[in-house]
Amino acid sequence: MEEALKQKLEELQKKLGKKQLFEEAVSSIKSLLLQYYPCASPSLRNSFYTVVCRVATILKTRYTIPGFWNAGLRLFVEAEHLVLASSEKKHLQSCITQAREQLAEVQNESRNTTSTENGSNRRFLFEGHLTVDREPEQPVWLEQSNLLTAAAALLAGQSSHGDPASVNASDGGQNVLEELVARLDNMIPEMLDDGPSAPRRPPASKQVVANLPVTTVTDEFLTKLGADAECAICREVLVLDDKMQELPCKHMFHPPCLKPWLDEHNSCPICRHELLTDDHHYESWKEREKEAEEERKGAANAVREGEYMYV
Repeated sequence: MEEALKQKLEELQKKLGKKQLFEEAVSSIKSLLLQYYPCASPSLRNSFYTVVCRVATILKTRYTIPGFWNAGLRLFVEAEHLVLASSEKKHLQSCITQAREQLAEVQNESRNTTSTENGSNRRFLFEGHLTVDREPEQPVWLEQSNLLTAAAALLAGQSSHGDPASVNASDGGQNVLEELVARLDNMIPEMLDDGPSAPRRPPASKQVVANLPVTTVTDEFLTKLGADAECAICREVLVLDDKMQELPCKHMFHPPCLKPWLDEHNSCPICRHELLTDDHHYESWKEREKEAEEERKGAANAVREGEYMYV
């Protein structure tokens, strides 16, 4: 009986990866959990806990649909009431918290969208009469450009008329100059700061990610790392037969957890060791920076050796 249930749970776990079957699979897992978990053996309970944790992992790494998160939340709540181990209960409580936060965030976004749409419909109180909503602030660069243009116009007017007093007597001109002086502290550093900046880090190379080795968690593996070993991304405790993907820095993660990270970043989530990217511009910049750093170190060493020679 228990072997049949374990096989059923494995089948449901496979269905979780298919979007059209996710909610149905979660509902079936919850029904089996409520029916069989209270009288299950430790081995079967561990299977239930594993598949519930997999639901959490898939939600965190793949899906944002509110219906999916609602289904997951209901499962996490039931499982948290049934499990006895404090570590399992604590992990499920964190899953419940994250699910509620995700649903609240989606609800807030929906409210903001509705508010924006309603606001756009009320742009005019009546024909020919605009609302008094605040206009969006001008970008800083545009304000600075306008101020400099106004200042240049004032100076041109002063030189053409030859009468500084007439310019200073103008309230508008005086206000422009005062505003320009007040902003000089912020504007001058930006004008002077024209040095090259580091390019934005691109995602890791798709070929490099595809070739990362995958390891299956064994008893020896768990003994070496300890019973509390977990994936650093989803915080899920590792269990027997889990698949783990290893980075060149030797840190390991669940493949479904690691892929979304490497789709956005080119470094290890823990130690920031960088992987190769498909961005030739970024790789060229890295090479130049490496060469420049070696030159700086060489110059520093030469200076120190010179100091020792002349002591």
